[in-house]
Amino acid sequence: MFIETPRLVLRPWAERDIEAFALVNADPEVRRYYYPALLTPDETRSMLADCDRHLQAQGFGFVAVERRADGALIGGLGLSSTGDEIPGGPHVEIGWILGRSHWRQGYAFEAASACLAYAWSTLGLRQVIGYTSAINTPSRALMQRLGMHSDPADDFPDLTVPEGDPLRPHVLYRIDRPAQAI
Repeated sequence: MFIETPRLVLRPWAERDIEAFALVNADPEVRRYYYPALLTPDETRSMLADCDRHLQAQGFGFVAVERRADGALIGGLGLSSTGDEIPGGPHVEIGWILGRSHWRQGYAFEAASACLAYAWSTLGLRQVIGYTSAINTPSRALMQRLGMHSDPADDFPDLTVPEGDPLRPHVLYRIDRPAQAI
């Protein structure tokens, strides 16, 4: 999976990305809506190996996001398959995590929009979902800006998060392939 936008390149992870992405995963502010909160460099390496396996098996995945102007890794974004742990699954989900210094510059919207276009035109998907903790207002706002919609009937508890943790309640968003993409 390789996608170019005016400012970004979405590409498979490379060895050179591990250290930079480990720093993203070690930032408490970046990881405040994720469980577990912080990842060690070894956990990041393992996560990226899983992403690469998914990409090889499915032809799509959660990939590196690089700024074209200077080649800086700004985070990760992409599509991945869910299992039955998400209500109504399996699904294909879109997700993202960007380093804090790259927030509020439109990168996530630009990359996610291109990723959705890829889902419709190249993969022929009919629907993509996104989900996050109910308290993650920044990601929820981005999903809404992308045209994704939620239905309270689809909300669910993330069973990987302990009961009583404020990250356990999750909201599910959906977006269907636009008619012009058919």
